[in-house]
Amino acid sequence: EIRAPDIDETPAKAEVPRHYVARMARQKALALDCAPDEVILSADTTVAVGRRILGKPADAAEAAEFLWALSGRRHQVLTAIAVRRAERIWERLVVTEVKVKALSNAEINAYLASGEWQGKAGAYAIQGRFGAMIPWLKGSFTGVVGLPVAETAALLSAAGIPVLDTWGAR
Repeated sequence: EIRAPDIDETPAKAEVPRHYVARMARQKALALDCAPDEVILSADTTVAVGRRILGKPADAAEAAEFLWALSGRRHQVLTAIAVRRAERIWERLVVTEVKVKALSNAEINAYLASGEWQGKAGAYAIQGRFGAMIPWLKGSFTGVVGLPVAETAALLSAAGIPVLDTWGAR
């Protein structure tokens, strides 16, 4: 079952990206009622250029600003995961370093026209067209997509959900 928590996702004044993304995942997990037999999985992903948080752009102009900020440099994609069972919470922060090639005006305009940037932290989706703009990354590819699979499986296992056992191995 998917339940969306109602929380304020505005970064606090001078909040650094690592603290922000961890706070969001934790607040999402705590905002929902959790029955004794339930496990809640929540996560949050943000893109950071230094201390600057690049969230989901409000419009194409802000998306263009984000893409220019990423062009030709490395940045971090931070995904925080929180798994809650009753009153216990397991948390993990996954940091991936990503290099974006130097982008041309034509490349940015074409990407903006695709609409793929909408609703995406940092204004891009690595699993889509923008993947061609990323020559290098260090860390978790699935974390950049949005949910670091290996780390999530480990947290779920810690909470008593045997993820690997559900794969039907014989």
